Amino acid sequence: MTRINTNVSSLVAQNRLQASNDDLQTALTRLSTGLRINSGADDPAGLIASEALRSEVTSLGRAITNTRRASQIISTADSALGQVSNLLNDVRGLVVEAANNGALSKEEIAANQLQIDSSLEAINRIAQTTTFQGRKLLDGSLDFVSTAGGVDSIRDINIDQANLGITGQIDVEVVVQSEATQATVTTGGFSAASQASATFGSSTTADINGESIDIVGPDGFTSVAFVDDPNNSNTGAVAYNDTTGVLTVTGNFTGDSLNVGEADADASAVAIQGLIDALDGFSASGTAVAGTQALPTGVTADVAFQVDAIAEGSEFNNVQIEFVDLNDAAADDAATASFDEEQKILTVTYNSQAATSTNRDYAAIATAIDAVQDSEGTNLFTSTNNSGANAFVAPDSPLTTGNTGGEVLLDDLVFQLNGAQGAETFNFAGGTGQDQIAAAINLVSDSTGISASTATGALTFTSTDYGSEALINIDVINEGASGTFESSLAVARATGQDISATVNGVEADGRANTLSINTSSLDLEVTVDNGSSANFSFSITGGGALFQLGPDVTSNQQARLGIGSLSTGQLGGASGRLYELGSGQAKSLTNDVNGAASVIDEVIDKVTSLRGRLGAFQATSLESNLVSLNETLANLEEAESSIRDADFAQESANLTRAQILVQSGTNVLSLANQNPQNVLSLLG
Repeated sequence: MTRINTNVSSLVAQNRLQASNDDLQTALTRLSTGLRINSGADDPAGLIASEALRSEVTSLGRAITNTRRASQIISTADSALGQVSNLLNDVRGLVVEAANNGALSKEEIAANQLQIDSSLEAINRIAQTTTFQGRKLLDGSLDFVSTAGGVDSIRDINIDQANLGITGQIDVEVVVQSEATQATVTTGGFSAASQASATFGSSTTADINGESIDIVGPDGFTSVAFVDDPNNSNTGAVAYNDTTGVLTVTGNFTGDSLNVGEADADASAVAIQGLIDALDGFSASGTAVAGTQALPTGVTADVAFQVDAIAEGSEFNNVQIEFVDLNDAAADDAATASFDEEQKILTVTYNSQAATSTNRDYAAIATAIDAVQDSEGTNLFTSTNNSGANAFVAPDSPLTTGNTGGEVLLDDLVFQLNGAQGAETFNFAGGTGQDQIAAAINLVSDSTGISASTATGALTFTSTDYGSEALINIDVINEGASGTFESSLAVARATGQDISATVNGVEADGRANTLSINTSSLDLEVTVDNGSSANFSFSITGGGALFQLGPDVTSNQQARLGIGSLSTGQLGGASGRLYELGSGQAKSLTNDVNGAASVIDEVIDKVTSLRGRLGAFQATSLESNLVSLNETLANLEEAESSIRDADFAQESANLTRAQILVQSGTNVLSLANQNPQNVLSLLG
């Protein structure tokens, strides 16, 4: 059918040409922009997904920048801490050198002190001047703020990280299930405890012609022998045999002179008393009694004076008792006594020339000794006086209690003691008191990590440290056949126990008296008092350096790190603060070099620990986060590219196809437009 007004073929060709032009335009646009989606009409769903991915990519890019910035801050702080560590090591070397005061002059020690002062100033300067874009890093402004300072049982606390959430606070509750303990080993192996005592002199009472004479003699005095000489001319005589310990009294006991007080009473009690009292080392006093006039027989002497420790045990073994005679007729003071607990010397001061006889007799000495007390007001000694009212006669040499208190080794002993700090070998002879053994062990406790204490009949070894690393190992190398030290050991090896606790319901890692946790919300380390089992709680209310490490502003994509102050007034531990090593301070080289060594060791540990924490945060948190963010960013960009970017190979093919179709369509349209001209041939 041939029509002129409506050229259907032309219309069809026009439509197809328009479609081909549209395809050509789309291909050209995608190839020129490189994007498959240039408007929402291109792919509405793809556009939504692409824009969401673009937002995440942008946030991830900022998170990567933040992480790198945080790493730079940590690197800056660590660099400064490295300089502080070098200064602290120098200080420690100076302290160790100054401890050699037997070889160093005062001027050299003073020069060391000047170097320490300079190092302390440098540390303070570093703490104040270490900054990043104007923000100070080591002055304590980045440390956490908490109420832990009000908890009595907390000795030290380090809050490394804390997620304070949207409330800006985290409450910490610590429940201690079992406290840290020391290693302990107990042994017997000693003789039974008794009251240490010392005796001197001998005393007896003899009835002579109706009068009782109290006789006190020197150590070794055992008895009195009476020899009767009825010769009225015998004025009486006394003699002492220090070999046999016998005091011989010769007199007219059965003759005519029998009545006390008569002028010729040669064998009267008064005469005999005077003779004995004049004998060197003896004293005698008498009191009229209803006695017998028969010849006295030999009388056995008892101990004249005895001093006993009130407490049983070896503590008062080998106490030396010294008597000091003022010998001053012008003074009339009562006897006094004092005890040097360190030297174990009991000193009794009396006056043999005192005008008042009760100030210089045995009873006065006993009263003085009975009044001796220790620093806590506890009476230490008691005395037994069998000498009556005789004037005190001091022994020729100081007395000693010897090993009368018991608690001494039954035989020779050699053993090695191993502790966490090292080992020492001890060699003790039989008869050595347990307090002496404890003193020897305590003398080197700094090199073994073990101290010793005594109880009745027992010696207890205790580690100075707490926890599972505290060690006591006793290896008996040799012991005499009569010894029971090794067989009395409860155990030969023992260790302590670490603290066991939970923090906010999470089981904490325990090491000695220190507990720690590391969770997504809280990373802290708390050291409590030695052996403390008290529960406690506190709150972290702010502070810390907040780092945004993720693409979303939420608490679980943030990290808050605490960096404490590095000033000398804050650095320190249980032994003291670093500033105390300065000139004129308590732990300067001239005041307490041992204390200075303890402080500097604790400070070095604390600074090293801080560097370790920062390094761990940088290596594990920041660097791993940076790797993760970069990988996520790459994946998101790939996903966004797959949605939005143009495939040039495909679009180039589409362009070629569209170009061909446009050219073909143009030609077809030209042919279609010529069809109506064929009508003219019909009219001709």
